[in-house]
Amino acid sequence: MTLRTTPRYDGAAALSRAVVLLQQPQRSILGIAGSPGAGKSTYAERLVRELKALGHPVALVPMDGFHLAQTALTELGLTAVKGAPETFDVDGYAALLRRLRQRSGRTVWVPRFDRDLEEPIAAGLAVPDETRLVVTEGNYLLLDQGPWATVRPLLDECWFLELDPAVRRHRLTARHVRHGRTEDEARARTAGSDEANARLIDATRVHADAFLSA
Repeated sequence: MTLRTTPRYDGAAALSRAVVLLQQPQRSILGIAGSPGAGKSTYAERLVRELKALGHPVALVPMDGFHLAQTALTELGLTAVKGAPETFDVDGYAALLRRLRQRSGRTVWVPRFDRDLEEPIAAGLAVPDETRLVVTEGNYLLLDQGPWATVRPLLDECWFLELDPAVRRHRLTARHVRHGRTEDEARARTAGSDEANARLIDATRVHADAFLSA
């Protein structure tokens, strides 16, 4: 039996691999997974920016655009666990990935998440038809439970971004404070639902095609 060895990419290796995906006959979708506060958004934005600077047609589609609206969370009694798997429209996200796999001749408009408003914004990002690589990032791309299991097969590759847990929790608490929570509220959120989600997400890293260091 041959054990699978998962590669670890530095910045240059990740950029080179993304270029390979861009050169495939069909449009490719690359996922960046990781726990809350690991830096997925920053990493994905930087990768897309570097690829665009090289002249490659690439677009970013964050999973966070499929957060349920605050009114829906309140109605469902899920406000306290916002960010957990059940607080996303996973079927809508999977449907979008299926749509993005094939170029249609038209721009595809996708939702984005506004962290200041803590709400998803419909049709906030564009994926032009000439896009050859879609980079999508989110917590649960590798989760193989329930409807989330439909997501991973729609990705050509999915990389897992790692960060020292103490640093990740510190960044996450600071982010909560920046977006309006008190220090106590931020620490409670980080140590509570965020940490529970992080444990779930960390267990999915075994399904990654490569590991990244933040």
